Amino acid sequence: MSALKGNVQARISEFAKFGSKLGLDNIRELCNLLGNPEKDLKVVHVAGTNGKGSVSRYIYEVLLSLGYTAGIFSSPYVREFNERIEANGKMISDEALFLHTDRVLEAAKSMKTSPTEFEILTAIGFSYFEEQDLDFVVLEVGLGGRGDSTNIIDKPLVSVITGISLDHTDRLGETEAEIAAEKAGIIKSGCPVVSGATGEAAKVIARKAYELRAPLVDSSKVKYFIHERTLGGYDFSAIIDSKRYDHIEISMVGEHQVRNAVTALVAIEYLRMKKYISLDSGKLKEGMLSAKLPARFEVASADPLVIVDGAHNAEGASVLVDTLRVLLPEKKILFVTSILKDKDAEGILAKFLEASAGIVLTESANEKATPVGELEAKVCSAADHPVYVEADPRKAYALALSLAGDYDAIVIAGSLYLVSDIFCSGDVIE
Repeated sequence: MSALKGNVQARISEFAKFGSKLGLDNIRELCNLLGNPEKDLKVVHVAGTNGKGSVSRYIYEVLLSLGYTAGIFSSPYVREFNERIEANGKMISDEALFLHTDRVLEAAKSMKTSPTEFEILTAIGFSYFEEQDLDFVVLEVGLGGRGDSTNIIDKPLVSVITGISLDHTDRLGETEAEIAAEKAGIIKSGCPVVSGATGEAAKVIARKAYELRAPLVDSSKVKYFIHERTLGGYDFSAIIDSKRYDHIEISMVGEHQVRNAVTALVAIEYLRMKKYISLDSGKLKEGMLSAKLPARFEVASADPLVIVDGAHNAEGASVLVDTLRVLLPEKKILFVTSILKDKDAEGILAKFLEASAGIVLTESANEKATPVGELEAKVCSAADHPVYVEADPRKAYALALSLAGDYDAIVIAGSLYLVSDIFCSGDVIE
């Protein structure tokens, strides 16, 4: 890490002491002090429990492939702090991050109430994107929707809501319907909505869209056909608004990623229909194929086979296990996992145990990590195969590698903090 980047991260991290607060008063005041850099941005706003990062990345890469200038604001980051803010295919440089951090922190000095770390980051993103004079910005929600600092955007070109499941129940509600209501908070009067939610969550989103007279497209109803499934990606076709999308190849793996890709294509089709963009089939396919994110069923090593996946909630663990069953049937899999205290550890571990032939329990460096002893107590009562305990994440990975000869694959999952601890020196925000 450069000294410049380290300085910036330390200054931004100072605001972590103000916690994580949902609400728009602070970000409105901060953006007003900055001259409202968000006002002229043409935004695609993306919320959801799982899949919002992938959907955002698909849309962003397609826009770039089509020749438009575009930025993306995302969370979490896994390998580099600068991943959070990107424009035209490049992460924000250390120098630009320093300059825009300076600008935002100077403005924050005159605020009545100190902003949170995420509000500072959001403002830095807006400031940078305004300077870049972009055609589009893909803006990923950090937490929830209604009270998330990204929700200061008044008139998005389109709001996109991905699948809804139980996560952050202490902040967003204890049922899928309650969580969906928070996510639906990004819907704005008259602004179109693309929703990939199902069940009761879909009904909540539909009601909110109706109340605000926001045209709604349900991407979960789109029919698709998968032609090929491999560890390197999937190939599928779909029909969207009578337009056929044939043999769309994606590098992100799993049927859930096909559903994410379909949701992104529905949003892209809307942008085309409203004449915000012109589509070229070849360029669109290039963009979809180039979309990748770290720690989303990422093959980190081929020999031994090591797969890395965030899978930090029960729904994420479920789709990971489903994908493993499809691509690695009857294979012996060794899991390496750490889980945060505010997650459904029992639900996540239950899913991992369904697919594993062995499990290594460890503890990420994050202060919210579940102590490895507590994970061991949760697992040992249910596991009927080897359980290994190593508190240090890097040593836990080394232990897994030493056992690789007894297994067909190693899967590292349960927390993006764990991925960061093992494969890089930085922290991540999850």
